[in-house]
Amino acid sequence: MERSKKNNRKQTFMQGVIALMFSQIIIKILGLVYKLYLTNREGFGDEGNAIYSSGYHIYALLLTISSLGVPSAIAKLVSERLAVGDGKGAHRIFKIAFVTFATIGLIGTFILFIGADYISNVLLEIPDAKYTLIALSPAVFFVSIAAVFRGYFNGREDMSASANSQSLEQLFKTVITIAMVELIAMVSGTNTLFMAAGANLATTLATFLSFIYIYRYYKNRKKIIGQEIKSSVNYKAERVKNIIKKILCVSIPIALTSLMASINKNIDSMTVVRNLKTFLDETEAIKQYGILSGKVDTLTSLPLALNAGFAVALVPAIASALAKKEKATATKKVSFSLLITMLIALPCTAGFVVLAEPILNLLFPNANEGAVVLQITAFTILFTMIAQTAIAALQGLGKVFLPTVAFGAGVIVKLILNLTIVGIPSIGINGAAFSSVMAHLVTCVLSWKMLKKYIKLDLHFSNFFIKPVLATFMMGICTYFTYLNLNVIISKNLATIIAIIVAVIIYTLAILVLRVLSKDDVLMLPCGEKIYKILTKLGIYKTPRNSQFQR
Repeated sequence: MERSKKNNRKQTFMQGVIALMFSQIIIKILGLVYKLYLTNREGFGDEGNAIYSSGYHIYALLLTISSLGVPSAIAKLVSERLAVGDGKGAHRIFKIAFVTFATIGLIGTFILFIGADYISNVLLEIPDAKYTLIALSPAVFFVSIAAVFRGYFNGREDMSASANSQSLEQLFKTVITIAMVELIAMVSGTNTLFMAAGANLATTLATFLSFIYIYRYYKNRKKIIGQEIKSSVNYKAERVKNIIKKILCVSIPIALTSLMASINKNIDSMTVVRNLKTFLDETEAIKQYGILSGKVDTLTSLPLALNAGFAVALVPAIASALAKKEKATATKKVSFSLLITMLIALPCTAGFVVLAEPILNLLFPNANEGAVVLQITAFTILFTMIAQTAIAALQGLGKVFLPTVAFGAGVIVKLILNLTIVGIPSIGINGAAFSSVMAHLVTCVLSWKMLKKYIKLDLHFSNFFIKPVLATFMMGICTYFTYLNLNVIISKNLATIIAIIVAVIIYTLAILVLRVLSKDDVLMLPCGEKIYKILTKLGIYKTPRNSQFQR
């Protein structure tokens, strides 16, 4: 009976992770679709990406302040209340948070709208970004209030609300962006400035439609929530002031952590063009920044979707386990999440290093520059993903200020390197890529050390590092020679696609043959017992004596 309950908890955690993972994959694919469209669209290209991205990064910065710490913070507080049967207290946290962050979001919208001229001319030195900032300003409010709903449902371990609303937002964004840019191109004669502003206006419309969806999702579940509130136990009445203080004490440090990550991107938008203009003309400097922000950052952020589920699901899962005094469960989930993160991050990093030029040729045939920048930036994938999981674990453990310190150290490294090496003509834009790698490495190392201080990880060096690296090396060699040989007999694009498929197959087989995952790790997966049974039949794992699999 006890084993059945444990399995149910595992499935609940992993089902949430899988739902969020698929959602993030859809989001990244759709994001890539409209980014490919914009980059290859006549009249947009790298210059349009520079205008679009510079404004978008400022918007993301304000969004971080107003809402990005909210889902994790509310999820943590709500899951702690629900773990002890206090549905009424959990819902009260949600209501107070909604009013609080609606107000904060409204202030953020006002700041972006009023300050658009100053930000574009003084901070960015890209005057054309003004209209993109104005177009994005209302989105700050809608994202802020939607974030409260997402946090509430995450805390209830209902990850489908967040997954569906975010997927729909990206779908709306992709469709509306393409439609808006095409319409503006016809009216304005492919005016790059207006097209970039229209692309960002599409973001605002998409966030509004996403909010409508999650609000209706909440309304449809009000009866269930009402019953939960009526059957509450352990409810303790708290003053509104105290609840707001609790929410802010958790959300502000988490938001500061996200703020540090956002500042990393804004360091590029504020320093790259400025430094490149010391030895390049303005048009070429903006184009170089567009390569980094429009293509390279888009591609290297794709693998993060595969890991985002752990980062979101870990916070309420750990908080709930600790509220129930189940520290062993929390430790197991953290260790398992870090192992899977490593297994995802290594091949993604290696894939972009080995196939950088072919991938750019495949996806951006009309603007395929930037292979070296992509190869350097690819290493941020490994460090970012490990830090992402470690930081989520720290937040779930209640150590919400520590990730801010780790990210803050990375930001300092990024700023110093950007200011010192991007302006060197022989380095240029590659310096911005290198500084990102070093910044994320510092954040990764610090967050890992902090996590190990507060939780005893159940990770073996061989399975966590040596075997995954060996599997990745095997994959990289096979992938490289597959592309090299196919490239001379078939088209480059087809050779690239086949090489990627070969990479996936070789890596998967290597992970299985090397038995990187233990029996317990396999059983943590959805349908884990069925998967383990198949693997024992294949002889990859030995069937233990008196096992249920021998029946």
